[in-house]
Amino acid sequence: MKFPKTTLAVFLIIGSVCCTTLASASTTTSSSTKGSSSSAIDVEPSSCTRTSRSLIHDDDSNSSSSSSSNSDVEPPFVDAKLFKDGQVVTDIDDTPLADVYGCCEIRTTAATTNGEDDVDASCDEETTSLSPVVIGSMPQFSRDQTMQVLESAKQAWKGGMGVWTQMSLKQRIHHVQQFLKELQNSRTEIINVLMWEIGKNYKDAAQEFDRTIEFAHNVIRVISSSEEYDASWQTIGTTKAFVRRAAIGIIMCLGPYNYPLNETYATLIPALLMGNVVIMKIPTVGGLAHLLTMDAFAKTLPKGTIQFVSGGGRATMPPLMADGSIDGLAFIGGSAAADNLIKQHPHPHRLKLFLQLEAKNMGIFLKDLFVQEDKKEQTTTTLESALDEAVLGSLSYNGQRCTALKMLFVPKENAKDFTTKLVKRVESLPIGLPWQTTKDGSTYSQITPLPNHKRVSYMKSLIDDALSKGASIMNQNGGSIIGGSASTLMVPAVLYPVTSTMKVYHEEQFGPVIPIVPYDTMDEIVKYGRDSEYGQQCSIFTSDGNNANVAASLVDQFSSVFGKININSQCGRSPDTLPFSGRRSSAMGVMSVSDALREFSVPTVVAYKDKGTNGDIVQNIQKTSNFMEPL
Repeated sequence: MKFPKTTLAVFLIIGSVCCTTLASASTTTSSSTKGSSSSAIDVEPSSCTRTSRSLIHDDDSNSSSSSSSNSDVEPPFVDAKLFKDGQVVTDIDDTPLADVYGCCEIRTTAATTNGEDDVDASCDEETTSLSPVVIGSMPQFSRDQTMQVLESAKQAWKGGMGVWTQMSLKQRIHHVQQFLKELQNSRTEIINVLMWEIGKNYKDAAQEFDRTIEFAHNVIRVISSSEEYDASWQTIGTTKAFVRRAAIGIIMCLGPYNYPLNETYATLIPALLMGNVVIMKIPTVGGLAHLLTMDAFAKTLPKGTIQFVSGGGRATMPPLMADGSIDGLAFIGGSAAADNLIKQHPHPHRLKLFLQLEAKNMGIFLKDLFVQEDKKEQTTTTLESALDEAVLGSLSYNGQRCTALKMLFVPKENAKDFTTKLVKRVESLPIGLPWQTTKDGSTYSQITPLPNHKRVSYMKSLIDDALSKGASIMNQNGGSIIGGSASTLMVPAVLYPVTSTMKVYHEEQFGPVIPIVPYDTMDEIVKYGRDSEYGQQCSIFTSDGNNANVAASLVDQFSSVFGKININSQCGRSPDTLPFSGRRSSAMGVMSVSDALREFSVPTVVAYKDKGTNGDIVQNIQKTSNFMEPL
């Protein structure tokens, strides 16, 4: 069969920006800027789905960085391992294993004629497709194995009297510093695995690793420079008191797939430094990086200080919680899963909670932004820079960030023009595999494969629902899949106009879908923020520095709705020294290099009445006490 001549031009990066022409699977796809309002399109390889040459070119490799080589990138393979009694165990024949798949193996197939005399004129030599490839294996814990992990953690905690907890804060800092040093030896491997398993481009994967190390060192600097941790004596009347924060108990850490190292360690490292014992649930997606950390933990931390559990969360987590020995839950993920876990605990009033959950962050573009643009006045923030922030905020790491902009509110009279300009930027984004760069090596793929088909299916369900209720895909071939039915490389979809009848208006997409909502009055924006289920962040874009009444009113009204209000910039967690918080179903607890320490500790007071020989007695106690040892 021959496909229609309507084609899709996609910048699929393999060394150079190779303009890969794929035949559309639907005759309803328009070649104009505005896309079709039909269902999202799967672009699959066929005898007439061709690249002008092989997708991999030796001459286009970026020799300045092996990680960005486009011609000889081999998938990693991480062997399954367990962490028992503080040691790494590789002989695990008694534990079932699950294959872990990564993106993507590039496959080329020779052209065929489909029974015709000649290949269609629009076809060249080869068909190219993207397929998942096995990059490791992950142990699947049974209930018994999970409970053995809990027993080891209980022995290490020993009711607050275990080896790790009884160390001085100074000693624990030393051990964590040694761990961070050892972890640096696995940097290259971890970055590579992050690229292959979760589709994070090389630059972002490297930043995740480096930011994790920096966060940990900054936490240590906070401890070393703050009286809150390097405690001194206080005098209140006749009472003298020594106050220092101490551990809570056994902390269960469950991190996300999108930042498996950084966000997990933003809770794990502070919890360890405060003397807690940690059980880490390795995420089902994004978990291989944690296998690569085990050797560093084994070399630097005492037996039992940290434990690992892997496998299905539904099979492993409920028994741990139901035992009642977990003292704290550090959970980053969905609110429904968090609620289910908390309900399993027999004494939920005792469970210290730190939750970072969903968000539906608004990008709010005020009318003055467009008025100033029409007048061509030079303002501090222009519509052009606001559009740049919108694209970055919506599609950085494919929109798979809790802090991503999930909805753009634009004045109705300006919405079409805004959408046209946004679409132009979206269509210029390099699409490809995580390690690929443009030919000059300056830019890595900015749209990369999603981690699995479950994410693709959810994006399509949101898109199809919006299309059925009156929205259109505004960018060419938005929502299409590049590389065949096994691929997860999705072209971003810009949806307009989005209304409250659509699922994407209410649900967090967590992927490459940009909904644009035209609004008439500020009341619509205030109502959305006030009535939303979530309350993490919002971004307000304005160019009116002289008359900021509207923006100021939003700041005031949203100050008790969101944890962070950004002015003329995308939403984000950084810098890590600032509190990262949220309200409603977005968060419980505060994350930063200082706040995380408080989340996983409780102030302990040593006090005495200043009379008689009490001062001399306490002074002698402090000289031999680990808890009271100065830093």
